[in-house]
Amino acid sequence: QVLAVLQHDDRLWDLDVKFSQAETQPFARLKVKLKAEIVTFGQPEANPTKIVGQYVKPEAWNDLISQPDVVTIDTRNDFEVAIGSFKGAENPHTASFRNLPDFVQQNLDPAKHKRVAMFCTGGIRCEKATSYLKQQGFEEVYHLQGGILKYLEEVPAEDSLWEGDCFVFDERVSVKQGLELGDYELCQACGAPVSEADRRSPHYEAWISCPHCYESLTPEKRSRQLARKQSASTQLNSGQHYVGG
Repeated sequence: QVLAVLQHDDRLWDLDVKFSQAETQPFARLKVKLKAEIVTFGQPEANPTKIVGQYVKPEAWNDLISQPDVVTIDTRNDFEVAIGSFKGAENPHTASFRNLPDFVQQNLDPAKHKRVAMFCTGGIRCEKATSYLKQQGFEEVYHLQGGILKYLEEVPAEDSLWEGDCFVFDERVSVKQGLELGDYELCQACGAPVSEADRRSPHYEAWISCPHCYESLTPEKRSRQLARKQSASTQLNSGQHYVGG
């Protein structure tokens, strides 16, 4: 019903809708916000409605990034890249999408890097990233259409150049080839994805810490996390879905 309403709007009639299945409710609540940018980038000149990279369908992506003169850039944040990426892709090691322009300025040169391919989770960040590169004078800039998720959905496992899991921003935490549920859980203390090996670490304690945040754990943080854990337990025991706070 929501999609029907949106697609009756002349501005959204050709909306690209993506569907994904989950065995449990992956979203705790629905929020609708008015924002200056759907993903904060901080570069007003990056305007996908005016200029953007060339879209590459998932079935053509392998051939593109396998070419030796193509530089492949993962535009996601460092913690996302850590659990999976395309074979041979470059990790900018950004903590935030806002940091990507700094990486471009310091590491890429339009005169040297003639062909650049970029990808992200669902294709949204690449709209801004490829637009920015075009504005900076890069001539051939490519963009994985539909992002990693569409690639994992459409490209057979035996042909895939994807390695690891893909982080998603919901309670599934990560997905694998074919959009099957991944192997990661979320650290409720710092928000980092934690693997089975991470959960066996002596630094892992549910709701309190994980190997990624243990070093920054203070008595005050432990106290706050214990309170959150108790609140979550109370909500779950009463049949409610924990929504944070």
